[in-house]
Amino acid sequence: MIPEAGLILDAGTGLYRARDLICTRHLDILLSHVHLDHVIGLTFLFDILYEKTVDRITVHVAESKIRAIQEHLFAQDLFPVQPPFEIRPIKTTRPFTLDSGLQVTPIPVVHPGGCYAFRLGGLPGGRSMAYVTDTTADLQADYVDAIRGVDTLIHECYFPDGWEAKAELTGHSCLTPVAQVARAAAVGSCYLVHINPLNDREIPLDLTSAQTIFNNIQVPSDQQIIDL
Repeated sequence: MIPEAGLILDAGTGLYRARDLICTRHLDILLSHVHLDHVIGLTFLFDILYEKTVDRITVHVAESKIRAIQEHLFAQDLFPVQPPFEIRPIKTTRPFTLDSGLQVTPIPVVHPGGCYAFRLGGLPGGRSMAYVTDTTADLQADYVDAIRGVDTLIHECYFPDGWEAKAELTGHSCLTPVAQVARAAAVGSCYLVHINPLNDREIPLDLTSAQTIFNNIQVPSDQQIIDL
């Protein structure tokens, strides 16, 4: 979440924490795709909005996925009263501008069922960031050029090295290819997210080898605040 811009990236199970961070009268939620772990948080919105003054919530999602949200996540038998949000379709890869002034560029990435990464411009100081989740990191992937030069890269890294076959099968990433992408795209810093939650080590990925490829790569701690 970028609270000052009223922007939320995906709506997973952690969305309940957004309530304490709301500081705008609007919220824009960018959905990379509609797999359940990225949209289930939309059903939390009644609780998130409790005693909060929010005039508008807009969910931005690929036009072809709107039906899945309306007919499945909010099917009458499952969730009879939809929270107060509007859906705005993402129809193309052309950039669009949010009311906050942030410029959003949707970037198609390879993942079962389809997925978008997002490049965000217009951050304070003219800075930029990219959010890349649920895809297999690959130096030949089209998105590498699309995120080139961003100051901050947030990239999924579900698997450690050695799980390449499983990563390819499920549309996720291993550590070394993510570090290689960060270096090739000449980003400023890289934060790893969407890490396998079944891994119970304090730091689930050994970054030693990755940092020899791209030094400024890290696993953020839970609820860490970073300066974009």
